[in-house]
Amino acid sequence: MRLLPLLLLFVLTSCYEKARDCKPYQTGKFYSEIIIDGEVFKSTFRRNKKIQVETYDNKVDSSQVRWVNDCEVIFKTINPKNMAERKDVHLKILTTTDSSYTYEYSYVGETTKQKGVAYKVK
Repeated sequence: MRLLPLLLLFVLTSCYEKARDCKPYQTGKFYSEIIIDGEVFKSTFRRNKKIQVETYDNKVDSSQVRWVNDCEVIFKTINPKNMAERKDVHLKILTTTDSSYTYEYSYVGETTKQKGVAYKVK
């Protein structure tokens, strides 16, 4: 009988698992919003299996794309212009919907993470 409450708890909590189907977001055209210190930063980007080209504040940056698994990717700036751009960025997709994904990212090896939402553009 002590097993019944544990089984019930497992069944109830497993119903609330967040969706995460990352493969549809590995390629395509996207719009992203990130809020840092109350300020919204917006960008657009196109990603294929090898390259991501992002436009932010009328500047274009290109990065090599390396998927660690279906939901985690490493970006390496192709032509870094300063020391900060030389650092690789690790992005992890946390949840997905039919048209967007929520993610967290940081420089590789750093613990400070930021979160954002990307929307697939059709």
